[in-house]
Amino acid sequence: MLMVVAMLLGALSGELIDIDARLNTLGLFLQKKLTKEDSASKFSEGFVTATLLFCVGAMAVVGSIESGLKGDHSIIITKSIIDGVAAMVFASYLGLGVLFSALSVFVYQGIIEFFAGFLQNILTASLIDQVSAVGGLMILALGLNMTAGAKIKVANLLPGLLFAVGYYLAV
Repeated sequence: MLMVVAMLLGALSGELIDIDARLNTLGLFLQKKLTKEDSASKFSEGFVTATLLFCVGAMAVVGSIESGLKGDHSIIITKSIIDGVAAMVFASYLGLGVLFSALSVFVYQGIIEFFAGFLQNILTASLIDQVSAVGGLMILALGLNMTAGAKIKVANLLPGLLFAVGYYLAV
């Protein structure tokens, strides 16, 4: 039930503030500044897709927490290797924008790692499992967008991660 409620509330709040449009605007801004004028460029799509894919997975959250609390960087290093291979595959199709998603990942994981000490009593294994389940649904939505041509605004689902935490702690 947590996953359904978190995704529903996340989708509603994400649509209200339209995270997807803001992330796409950032991608288009970077595309204008860093590439030649080409309307067929996939820079923005690559940036947004890779950012979402590399940020919503369980390894991004768990690895950053382990790194911040225990100084154990093994999960982050493993994630970096996996993301590096995936980035090469995505870059072959989506272009240079995939490279710039590394900035978003750095900020996202850096924030989690920095605040891990403050959250160590809140972040239990079962809470991380619930957040990972919500992230897994977002990865599924990304996969549907890429393979089936669906037009799911995955970025608008991102608040669902926060609602999963809030719902878990409230219940």
